[in-house]
Amino acid sequence: MGCVSSQDTYETSFLESVEINTTENIVYAKQPSYKELIPPAAARRMAKGVKMGIAASTKALKEANVEVPDAIITGTGMGCIEDSEKFLKALIDNNEEYLTPTNFIQSTHNTVGAQIALGLGCKGYNFTYVNGSISFESALLDAKLQLENEEENTILVGAADETSSHTMELFKLVNIIKKESDLPYSVLDSNSSGVVYSEGATFVTLENVKKENSYAVLEALQIQNELNIDEVESFITSFLDKNHLKIQDIDVVVLGNNGDINFDTYYTAVGSLFDQIPQVYYKHLCGEFNTASAFGFWVAASILKNQAIPKVVKMNSIEKATFSKVLLYNQFQGKDHSLVLLSKC
Repeated sequence: MGCVSSQDTYETSFLESVEINTTENIVYAKQPSYKELIPPAAARRMAKGVKMGIAASTKALKEANVEVPDAIITGTGMGCIEDSEKFLKALIDNNEEYLTPTNFIQSTHNTVGAQIALGLGCKGYNFTYVNGSISFESALLDAKLQLENEEENTILVGAADETSSHTMELFKLVNIIKKESDLPYSVLDSNSSGVVYSEGATFVTLENVKKENSYAVLEALQIQNELNIDEVESFITSFLDKNHLKIQDIDVVVLGNNGDINFDTYYTAVGSLFDQIPQVYYKHLCGEFNTASAFGFWVAASILKNQAIPKVVKMNSIEKATFSKVLLYNQFQGKDHSLVLLSKC
């Protein structure tokens, strides 16, 4: 796996050093050094999301000892929004004349997957999912089906989203982002609507064989567009039934609480269902964005590999000696619900 986020997750070991933000309503990713990964001339023309994606994917492939994957599948909510803004601004400023096509070419959602493939010389299946807050899970589902049907052996799966100034201003106008007057910001003790917005990229190498350095097994996943709060319990229990599991078989529950008082009630409902089980949260570290659940996936798989839960992500004080099964649940503004089940290798 490889992860670029607002924490120092690229160079350091699993959540070795973290910074808890309580004062900024938009948090930017810590950019790793790109000069070893991308030629400087190319890097200057690349959007931030593309560079983060290349860095995260390079680390994911290196950890798996894979040079070129059979396929690349990417999820993104907003795509290369920075280049989209630049192109639209140039369109207005130049009165729709004398436009250079570069920003337009690099503003498409599949730029991240395309640039990774170009760098690797990968001519295999390359697909990008743009499905709101289940973009990463959609990519995971595609990869899982291909591996199970023996269409591919090694698939690079990931997600990337970036921030951009004009879009962030629009998000503030429609109250997606928390107001400055809501300080200090917190996720678990929030009494305000909106979220702390951020950006990042997470990539994983999925294979159909277990290796010595494998993190976890992707057992199952399910996505659903809309659910009422009173339907969440049956959504989870039916998912567990399908996988021949009971609530007590889950060792850790990873929840996508983001501090929005209007919608974190979904997580409260799930938390009460798993009240005897260790609970983990992560968006106080990475912020909220369309593919923030990929950061949660990185946290969950790292817990299984290290067999330990860092104190900074604990929601309750329940302890367990070993962790075999982890369930992730995420939603955004009451929509795009996802469940992902991981197990120890």
